[in-house]
Amino acid sequence: MVPMTTLADPAPSHSAGHDARLVPLALTALGVVFGDIGTSPLYAMRECFGGSHTLAPTHDNVLGILSLIFWALIIVISIKYVTFVMRADNRGEGGILALLALTTRHFKGAVKQRVWLIVLGILGASLFYGDGVITPAISVLSAVEGLHIATPLLDRYVVPITLIILVGLFLIQSRGTARVGTYFGPIMVLWFSTLALLGLFSLVQSPEVLAAFNPAYAFHFFAINRWTGFLVMGSVFLAVTGGEALYADMGHFGRRPIRLAWFSFVLPAIALNYLGQGALLLRDPAAVSHPFYLLAPSWLLYPLVALATLATVIASQAVISGVFSVTRQAAQLGYCPRIAIRHTSEQAIGQIYVPAANWALLVAVVGLVLGFRTSSNLAAAYGIAVTIAMVIDTLLVLTLARVAWGWSWFRIGLAVAAFLVLELAFVGANALKIPHGGWITLLIAGAIFTLMMTWKDGRELLNQRLRENAIPLNIFLQSLSAGSTLRVPGTAVFLTSTPDGVPNALLHNMKHNKVVHERLALLTVITEEIPRLNDEDRVSVHALGHDAWRIVVRYGFVEDPDLPRALALCEHHGLRFEMMDTTFFLGRATLIPSPRQGMALWREKLFAGLFRSAVRPMDFFRIPYGRVVEMGTQIEL
Repeated sequence: MVPMTTLADPAPSHSAGHDARLVPLALTALGVVFGDIGTSPLYAMRECFGGSHTLAPTHDNVLGILSLIFWALIIVISIKYVTFVMRADNRGEGGILALLALTTRHFKGAVKQRVWLIVLGILGASLFYGDGVITPAISVLSAVEGLHIATPLLDRYVVPITLIILVGLFLIQSRGTARVGTYFGPIMVLWFSTLALLGLFSLVQSPEVLAAFNPAYAFHFFAINRWTGFLVMGSVFLAVTGGEALYADMGHFGRRPIRLAWFSFVLPAIALNYLGQGALLLRDPAAVSHPFYLLAPSWLLYPLVALATLATVIASQAVISGVFSVTRQAAQLGYCPRIAIRHTSEQAIGQIYVPAANWALLVAVVGLVLGFRTSSNLAAAYGIAVTIAMVIDTLLVLTLARVAWGWSWFRIGLAVAAFLVLELAFVGANALKIPHGGWITLLIAGAIFTLMMTWKDGRELLNQRLRENAIPLNIFLQSLSAGSTLRVPGTAVFLTSTPDGVPNALLHNMKHNKVVHERLALLTVITEEIPRLNDEDRVSVHALGHDAWRIVVRYGFVEDPDLPRALALCEHHGLRFEMMDTTFFLGRATLIPSPRQGMALWREKLFAGLFRSAVRPMDFFRIPYGRVVEMGTQIEL
């Protein structure tokens, strides 16, 4: 085995903290990390025997499906994500963009390989948004549909109740989830305990279902069902959706609490419930219409519907929070425009609210519920985006294992055989869902991928145009030494993305006002491919002469920029800023798309629109309004 110290950057202290904090963190993780995968028993088993294929709930088919579900949980979740992928932490942070940043750090000089990795990572993030749209819809719908078991008279209220719950969930996002989150853990403890008890009660009545642990039943299932067996793989995959959340939420809890919660509580509870559903089908094949709710006695049905609804709301909350986190990371890494972000907790840095993402998700989720109306219809569209995202996770981690951990090609081949072959089978089975609604999540992912790639390429093109028009810094400094420009009292800070050139705002100020401030600071903000930096690494200051300085401020991709605070750190480098005597000059560019060499004209127009919609630099960098002067300019793309 490769020593842990060579696997990745050090994880945060809570990941390897004292055992006294391990159990509380594991319990808290139940309310955030496992919501999606923990609500899969509501619909996964039902869809394996329903959907577009017809599969009779015979003895061999039931044991075969159970065997497939169990070994999918072991291989995809337990071995791949919990044991393998979670070792690839970017200084404690997980998720597709954190993994992308960690992997690309090892390809600084390899431009082509780096570009392909970035494209893969952005595609994975885009697919995550597609999953973020469909998960709340299918989860809450599947819970509320339990009312049908109680009485078919309530069928017409399922969609309205679902919409009320979802709209209410999105409306409370602006208030933050700090208070509600304290109840998430206990509710999910109750939920997983209920899953286990319902499954165990049914299992003891038909213990022969335990034979499903034998993988031979999975192979026998394919032997007797052939093409139908392959189609069922698309429904079996529903049992492992949400597995990527284990990795994405690693930064909040650390590896050990998540692993403890999974192996000691979540996996046994889920496995028991699936076994219980299978045992029920062996006794009563007619229960295939809704094996989860039919596990419960009639007197428990309404409380179970209420508990399931709470669990699906928590699962939806976890996905929504994940979308907010990915959006912030994308903005910091330069893959989407600067966007308004509000912090909803002074104690928890990860609790944020992104209005634009929240309302866009709400519109898309409501549209899905109204369009599909049942969880079975949504299940036909669910899976394709998640399976492709999982394949991308595997490709990036295997690339990291090769270039950073020194894995041999033999070890890489074993990992491919263990993970990639199974996941590609899931992709193939779910690809057949595309005509039945899977195209919606792919369409959403494709639109977001186009926006993110256009923003990334557009920023590179814009910086190229700025460099083409920029005056070399040494020529500007020579003009200052000549004494031909009037120097006025005060300090001027000019933000620039081109460290080697003179900012346009500075040139326009000289052109129109005919002056230069006594002290000049040319400031560049860089987002590093690590989550956070210490204050001692935040700022670097280089004297240029003539009372001019080059300042570089660095942030991690999960940090929020605060330039006044960063400038205060310059005092350690011998440069002191008095805010009341400091003016920030910002360039306000108007982009003009043109047919000259660059991006396609439609992409340039799209980039110009995104550029106009971006949050103003003074808001994003927390610069006091009263200390800002904006200088307008036009730039032809």
